[in-house]
Amino acid sequence: RPQVHFSPPRGFMNDPNGLFVDADGLYHVYYQCQLHHPLNDLNPTANVAGNQHWGHATTTDGYTFENQPIALFPPNNETFVFSGSAVVDVNNTSGYFPEQDNGVVAIYTLASSTLQTQNIAFSKDGGYSFEPYEGNPVIDIGSSQFRDPQVQVFWHSQTQNWVMTVVYASEFAVGIYTSPNLRNWTHASNFSNHGLLGIQYECPNLVEMPVEGSNDTMWLMFISINPGAPLGGSIAQYFPGSFNGTHFEAVDPVARIYDFAKDNYAGQFFSGVPGTEKRLSIDWASNWQYTNDVPTANEGWRSSMTVIRQNHLKQLPGIGWDLVSTPFNISSQFSQELAVNSSLGNSSILLDYSDVPSGAIYFEANVTGLTPDTLAGTLNFTFSSSVSNENVQGGTVPGGATWVSRRNTKWGAENPYFTDKFSASGVYSGSDNGTWTLAGILDRTILELFVNGGEQS
Repeated sequence: RPQVHFSPPRGFMNDPNGLFVDADGLYHVYYQCQLHHPLNDLNPTANVAGNQHWGHATTTDGYTFENQPIALFPPNNETFVFSGSAVVDVNNTSGYFPEQDNGVVAIYTLASSTLQTQNIAFSKDGGYSFEPYEGNPVIDIGSSQFRDPQVQVFWHSQTQNWVMTVVYASEFAVGIYTSPNLRNWTHASNFSNHGLLGIQYECPNLVEMPVEGSNDTMWLMFISINPGAPLGGSIAQYFPGSFNGTHFEAVDPVARIYDFAKDNYAGQFFSGVPGTEKRLSIDWASNWQYTNDVPTANEGWRSSMTVIRQNHLKQLPGIGWDLVSTPFNISSQFSQELAVNSSLGNSSILLDYSDVPSGAIYFEANVTGLTPDTLAGTLNFTFSSSVSNENVQGGTVPGGATWVSRRNTKWGAENPYFTDKFSASGVYSGSDNGTWTLAGILDRTILELFVNGGEQS
């Protein structure tokens, strides 16, 4: 089990849901869970998707999580609580919190085999327990493919409205709705048929993102698809553009992929983050192509999240807009220096980190003198287990491409959909003088890489 990546205490987990930071600086993470939970252990079925509820965990540093009781329950056995979002209604726009500024409103999909509707629930205790709105559903268009409402990031001050994005999944469209009070919603526009379509759209996000090197911002529309990703299964993509309060317009039709591997899906962004202009997100670190087979079921759980990432936009030469993604608050968790080498050159370094209690390490290489034109010269790593004789490898090759291989893990050989090698073009990384970085977090059974300050992840 990873130690600095969140995983469910028991049972199956997928999408992150309502993410916010409260007035005390506590980070709240809700998530899709199949209800098999030590604090509400009502359904000891298989560790696969189904019987969806909202789990809940909190953290002060982004790496150490405290499990909380289940937050949202479906109204009956034929209905699931699908993905959604949560906001702190500081100004009591909903009218349900007249004497407090920490009331939380959850916005979520109730899904049966024939109908998906958007609903809300109110929490007067800061997000630990919720009471469904007696006027639910707040949006019902009579569709079985209408889900994943996202209101988590912003109140649009110019129009004095909350803004929701929600997918018409099989129509490849994102609906944009507005509301002054989170209860009464008006359809404003659609954003449709952009990027990789796959079989369906899921889990949209509309986020205002800071731009590196300026005081400007740009809006991003995130859309996840499943199946239909280039490497198979599910993936998240994003579109830079503009938003006027009712309509989003992309700058181009290009489908930009969030991560170059295949285990990043359905990410969400935190609201209420203090002291930073960079947007913080967390993502589901798995793929629908094989998630129900990941071999942790014998331990009673499945899936983990990425670490919390901080994100911003950057213009790259020859590429255009790129989402830069790096680990958040890294020094709070990785403060013990195990090894340092200021001039590795044509050599290697061997490190035994078996005495690290968490089994999680952060590594960073700052490279000079390796340009895309370098005919020879690589930077490679291998993390291996002397117990299982498994390893994961990665690095760069001449020309600047980044690669990672998990072929020497046992389960990878057993599942035909478990893609074992990934690479990303070197056009993102490097500079004219050959100065760039390769960093990562290895946390027992999950590896996250960040190339050139997060230009690739």
